[in-house]
Amino acid sequence: MTVVTLVDTGPLVAMCNKRDRYHAWTLTALRNVAGALTTCEPVLTEACFLLKQAFGGADELFELMERGLLRIEFSVAVEHKRVQHLMSRHADLPTSLADACLVRLAELHPSSRVMTLDRDFTVYRRHGRQAIPLLAPFT
Repeated sequence: MTVVTLVDTGPLVAMCNKRDRYHAWTLTALRNVAGALTTCEPVLTEACFLLKQAFGGADELFELMERGLLRIEFSVAVEHKRVQHLMSRHADLPTSLADACLVRLAELHPSSRVMTLDRDFTVYRRHGRQAIPLLAPFT
């Protein structure tokens, strides 16, 4: 069974921005990823916003999609009830839309892990009680 790697905003930004302090870690971690990275549009939106200062940063994200290395595989319109529940459940963190969508993606892909720089993912649970496997510099 192939492990699906779901990617959060931080590693996408670090991958595209050579000056990011996690750039080297991200490139090294990507060597252990089989297949395309999977994410959602809210993560892509955050990454594009954060990369607007980096020359060509957002262009690189679209190039990854064009080459089939980054897949957008989620519909907020379809999953809005569950996403809203996840955001409410973890309101104390507070949970971003992107984070809630990634948790929902982890629920939809039982053999997945989340590549992240965000420690909040150590608290999030899929299906209410299952820890989400992580690919992170702090694990």
